[in-house]
Amino acid sequence: QVQLVESGGGLVQAGGSLRLSCAASGRTFSSYAMGWVRQAPGKEREFVAAISWSGGTTYYADSVKGRFSISRDNAKSTVYLQMNSLKPEDTAVYYCAASTNLVTTTKSAYAYWGQGTQVTVSS
Repeated sequence: QVQLVESGGGLVQAGGSLRLSCAASGRTFSSYAMGWVRQAPGKEREFVAAISWSGGTTYYADSVKGRFSISRDNAKSTVYLQMNSLKPEDTAVYYCAASTNLVTTTKSAYAYWGQGTQVTVSS
């Protein structure tokens, strides 16, 4: 089992940047693929980005491609989401999640979730 704690959320103006972090503890972090999923008020959770256990493969939702970047540091058991050129529609609670799959964009494939961190982008 793995425990996940997100940080780095906050309030930012449109066009700004934020870097989210997700620190993992428990079982070997490097054995998990990791992902970021977000949920805006009144909407379903939406896949944002995923990274394989080695960091060699990444996937992004079309809505964030070219603006967001996912990375991981297995030595620090941490996964990051660099968010640039933020838009008001990026406002959501962002969740970090872990999967035993190689890498996945499917929300239901993530077995472990953090508590989420709020990102608010003002226009």
